[in-house]
Amino acid sequence: MEYKTDLDKLRHSCSHVMAQAVQELWPDVKVTIGPAIENGFYYDFDRKEPFADEDLAKIEKAMRRIIERKPKFSQYPMPRQEAIDLFKKRNELYKVELIEGLPDKEVSFFKTGEEWFDLCKGPHLDNAGQIKAFKLLSVAGSYWRGDERKPMLQRIYGTAFFSQKELDDYLKMLKEAEKRDHRKLGPQLELFDFYHETAGAGLVFYHPAGAMLRKTIEDYVREQHLKHEYQMVITPHILKGKLWEISGHAEHYKQNMYYFDVDQEPFAVKPMNCPGHILIYKSKLRSYNDLPIRYFELGSVYRREKAGVLHGLLRVRGFTQDDAHIFCSQDQIESEVCQVIMFALEVMKDFGFQVVGKDIRFELSTRPDDYIGSPEQWEIATSALESSLKHMKLPYEINEGDGAFYGPKIDVKLKDALGREWQCATIQCDFSLPQRFELGYINNQGKEERPIMIHRAILGSIERFIGMLIEHYGGAFPVWLAPTQAVIIPIRADHDEYAIRVKDDLQKAGVRVIIDSRNESLGKRIREGTVKKVPYLLVVGDKEAQESKVAVRKYGAGDQGAQGLKIFINQIQDEIVSRKS
Repeated sequence: MEYKTDLDKLRHSCSHVMAQAVQELWPDVKVTIGPAIENGFYYDFDRKEPFADEDLAKIEKAMRRIIERKPKFSQYPMPRQEAIDLFKKRNELYKVELIEGLPDKEVSFFKTGEEWFDLCKGPHLDNAGQIKAFKLLSVAGSYWRGDERKPMLQRIYGTAFFSQKELDDYLKMLKEAEKRDHRKLGPQLELFDFYHETAGAGLVFYHPAGAMLRKTIEDYVREQHLKHEYQMVITPHILKGKLWEISGHAEHYKQNMYYFDVDQEPFAVKPMNCPGHILIYKSKLRSYNDLPIRYFELGSVYRREKAGVLHGLLRVRGFTQDDAHIFCSQDQIESEVCQVIMFALEVMKDFGFQVVGKDIRFELSTRPDDYIGSPEQWEIATSALESSLKHMKLPYEINEGDGAFYGPKIDVKLKDALGREWQCATIQCDFSLPQRFELGYINNQGKEERPIMIHRAILGSIERFIGMLIEHYGGAFPVWLAPTQAVIIPIRADHDEYAIRVKDDLQKAGVRVIIDSRNESLGKRIREGTVKKVPYLLVVGDKEAQESKVAVRKYGAGDQGAQGLKIFINQIQDEIVSRKS
């Protein structure tokens, strides 16, 4: 954690040097904000002409000149009104708006030597000479303060590390990540696409291969939930606005919701599934003998995300969650949370993530500023989640203030093949919604008592999880997940009859298989099957037909030679059933 803090300090310092370099090169450019972010830093600029790739090289050169001078970073305060007057005089109206929004009588500035300064709380390095390894990466559009109704700015992204080796390793990873980018591989593998102009941004269209991948995941998820004694439910996509007022979403989440009127009454498209599950729970009198009740739904939800944050499958406006809600008594919280964690670990293992601390990391997020319920309830809920992690002897980190508005949560982070972390499973403990909806059950004393509600998802968003899997596997899915598990390629047209027999036997064994008998060369059909990253290509000709064999080509391993058809079927069945990664 200390290294992370120092890295943020380094990157924030580097962002200031970048902004100074930009204004030295183009004095009329206005700077706005420039924070350190997860893998680097950025600064937003107001400039009439777009930054080009060659401009990034110029900025880097100017940054090195500044760094060579080793200017010190120094903090100094300024009275609020004096700062406003200063920036008005400099025509830096973005800074004026920022300061006017601050309640403090004094505001903090940081100088880089005696040459440049900006509104900033810090912290920073002692001097710019400590910046040893940095790289400017890209330029993107952004809106001032993330509001698409406000001016369009240009955002320059960069990164910095303490050593050149760390930087080189990161840049190498970025090149590999570019090859694995699900936004490129999705259309290339004919899994999905977006039709922004025709249908609207942030809405996914699954092509046949993508729909099969999603069906495979959803079938697996349903099977696992039934195995873990969840009850399947389905709830409507639209619900009355009044329901979202009771839940608190109208107050805390309305800017992310789609509202409309039906018969002069407000309705909303659901951004979450919890109110629907609550209504099902509330449909009849419950007893302590009924608890815990576990409702599960593959629920499609819609959220009003800003255009600027949409990102392939990772940030969309319509998505599906493997969503469940557990209604239990207070003394059942810990055991239920432990069971959910065990469930999540089992599922992650099947998808190829096995080692806690290496592939899997846990975070406990605590009460945010914008919360509902009492501090006492939050304390009980947070303590229950933490006790569960301790009981299972799982390492975890505290993420202060990042809980949901209705309760603390445990987040499960997965590390992919490139070492990047992805948010997947989440477990949230909620005292507030049962109280707001006046839920109850009859306890063993014959008195009514309030249940606790555990919100949880294992994969999270199905869309996001698919995007992560594409990038983790580079589109080369394990056999059990692959939309097409084998392609049969007859050498000539007179081998089609045997190819059909092979296909029938494979389909009877539960294998997803097609025949590629197009009037194309054998080499071209093999190349195209390889480009599609199909796990197995099965070439059949005279010899294979005579000996009931298939010539096997395995993705990533090449020619495996001829195998008896029955032997191959047993092999691929084993890979499918064992979910071998």
